[in-house]
Amino acid sequence: VQLVESGGGLVQAGGSLRLSCATSGRTFSGNVVSWFRQAPGKEREFVAGITWESTNTYYADSVKGRLTISGDNAENTVYLQMNSLKPEDTAVYYCAAGRLTPFFTAQAMGTMPATEEYDYWGQGTQVTVSE
Repeated sequence: VQLVESGGGLVQAGGSLRLSCATSGRTFSGNVVSWFRQAPGKEREFVAGITWESTNTYYADSVKGRLTISGDNAENTVYLQMNSLKPEDTAVYYCAAGRLTPFFTAQAMGTMPATEEYDYWGQGTQVTVSE
């Protein structure tokens, strides 16, 4: 099983990037694929998630209205469109595949999904937003 992120880079504040997470090795039907990020000296945090069938999405408050998660089942790929980027978005971005139940539970409770709920991870891609 592999999750491979791409699309990171250096961009000025206000700019855009599109991250891709290509999956292989198994189908993630019935699962959720999410993006997390980790800035230097900080814990890894949830950014956005989508059910594999693309019927449900969930976002951290800090990215709502600026980042959009989408999926292409035919390509086995999940995307993260990042607009109006801010310096505080600078981090290594990881995609991860996990279970549906904790994802829906987090939404219902208004909490963020935890890293422990995800079984498969990519290697990460660096996003740097300059002033």
